[in-house]
Amino acid sequence: MAKIVLEYTNRPLQGFIIYSVARWPQFHLNMITFFPTYAQWIEATGVWRVNIHGMVTKPLPMASRRRTVAYAVVKRLLKMDEVQLRSPIFQARSEMFLFQRVSGESVQIRLGGKIKDIGISKRTGHFETSFDLDAQTVSETVVETPYGQKLCFESVNGDTYSTSVTTMGSVQLLHTSGTSVISDIDDTVKLTNVADRRELLANTLLREFVPIPDMVDLYKHWSSSGAAFHYVSASPWQLTRPLNDFFQSAGLPDGSMHLKLFRLKDSTPLGRMRSSKKSKRDVIIEIIDHFPNRKFILVGDSGERDPEVYAKVAQQRQNQIAGIAIRRVPSRRSKQKTEYALKNLAQTLPNDRLRVFTSADEISDLVSPKEII
Repeated sequence: MAKIVLEYTNRPLQGFIIYSVARWPQFHLNMITFFPTYAQWIEATGVWRVNIHGMVTKPLPMASRRRTVAYAVVKRLLKMDEVQLRSPIFQARSEMFLFQRVSGESVQIRLGGKIKDIGISKRTGHFETSFDLDAQTVSETVVETPYGQKLCFESVNGDTYSTSVTTMGSVQLLHTSGTSVISDIDDTVKLTNVADRRELLANTLLREFVPIPDMVDLYKHWSSSGAAFHYVSASPWQLTRPLNDFFQSAGLPDGSMHLKLFRLKDSTPLGRMRSSKKSKRDVIIEIIDHFPNRKFILVGDSGERDPEVYAKVAQQRQNQIAGIAIRRVPSRRSKQKTEYALKNLAQTLPNDRLRVFTSADEISDLVSPKEII
């Protein structure tokens, strides 16, 4: 346990095997990624329900045709030269998409000195399950962090002859009452410029991620007041590692992360990274339903469809929505369509629960210490 606490103090990229670009593995091991999740307290049975979610992959061979085609498409779209293609940022980011999903892989974790079967990875390479832990087991293994209590765990290699390495993960413990912030990422806390598809791709693959400074300060303030965070975004799961790194360097509070399933063959890199899986609304509704006694602040932007998504959420779970904040940013949509969406969103909320803002200090009062239980 001491080792886990030390590793968290240094805030590594949780859930990943970390390699520098120069040392990226050329062997084709199965690699497990654990996504940041949460556990909720079940009052009726007196247990913690722990949610585990992750993915099993292996790198594409260097001579893969899929790798060659992907590089050629991105090079053409962004008009990249050879220097840009060899840049450490592009090499590291592109590798996140250049892998094979591994299905049928059995996943086990070690938590609190006990081994638990998590299940079998699906066709997409993802695995997801939940299980219950009694309060005593949790109290013996919980780790105190600047962002609340967490359970830390590690992967277990069930194959004696495999050379795979251990992967760390964590689960945030959330109590039944309090305030949670459900936040978008792109153009809400991270400058992405979704309205310009070429800039979107460049900011995703070629450049260091850039935080929106006043939003970072706001989220720090809300976190210090006791709010918990859930980041729900249309960014693909492949970006979990660099996003975790970005959150760490920017100083954004930890929280569960809920991204989109995306495969290169589903669309071009300039597409919207569509998913046949859960919609953003479905994910938000699921989070809210896990915590019927918590209040929620939804934060997004006007660049795409956050106003429409949040309006549908507010219609279905109005009693738990304490406020919705929409950051005004450029959009590919017409001004009339954007204003219509915001007007419709306002009609789903009572009183002044909708804030359309350009500066974070305009919404700082949405969360205050007296609201946190």
